[in-house]
Amino acid sequence: MRQDADPGLFGPRSVTWQMHGDPVMWIAGVRALWLQALHPVAVRGVMINSSFREDPWGRLMRTANFVGTLSYGTAEAAEAAGARVRRIHRLLGVDDPELLLWVHCAEVDSYLSVARRSGIPLTDAEADRYLDEHRVSARLVGLDPETVPGSAAALADYFASIRPRLEAGPDARTVEEFLRRPPVKPVLVPAREVIWRRVTALAYDTLPPYAHALYGTPAPADGTVTRRLTATANLLRCIPDRLRWRLPPRHILRAMDRLGQDTRPAPFVRLGAQGRPGAGTRSDP
Repeated sequence: MRQDADPGLFGPRSVTWQMHGDPVMWIAGVRALWLQALHPVAVRGVMINSSFREDPWGRLMRTANFVGTLSYGTAEAAEAAGARVRRIHRLLGVDDPELLLWVHCAEVDSYLSVARRSGIPLTDAEADRYLDEHRVSARLVGLDPETVPGSAAALADYFASIRPRLEAGPDARTVEEFLRRPPVKPVLVPAREVIWRRVTALAYDTLPPYAHALYGTPAPADGTVTRRLTATANLLRCIPDRLRWRLPPRHILRAMDRLGQDTRPAPFVRLGAQGRPGAGTRSDP
């Protein structure tokens, strides 16, 4: 790694740097949307202030750009992105710490849960380290890091405390309908039916049992979901990294240009499990 370059908030030695480069994060991001919709106050704020129904793909790309900037951008770029988000939250009146904490916890739980179930070899200590790292991202959206769970045990305690306030009300059902059949141009309808519906259904299946109960469906067998998730993730991992990372906004490629090619994310190697599913799919030296 180039010693004079800015490693950003986390840096190449972080769990975040390695994990967020894996394509299974796409599925994890959709799971986060399913989970976040179960907080009635938080989802009401989305319904009132968000453009997700009019510009769903633009909203998703803006979210992906924000996560990518925090994960792989310079510290200056990440701080600027956080300042923009905090300003928007203040203007829209959606800066309540309780709601911000729910959105944050649903997101990191989804990333961590899906990553581990897809075969990324995270130890319990690395999982705790990942959650502790994201106290930094919590600060950028306006939370006090000391109030944010920094371990798997603390995160489990948080979800146990918040569950009585969750429900699949009318707004959650609107999000559900959107996630199952988002509006697309006519030419993209076949892709939505073949690709998107399978991605969002798999993301839904990875939700915890209490979320399935709230949505009114039985939770599928853990083993079946894990096998499907691993198979899908390994299929996605067959797409060459540099091809996937060329998709907008190219954060990982720019980070490697800045810091050196030896900083490329490689979770199956650098998190200590060579030979595990997906370990052989890294296409670039």
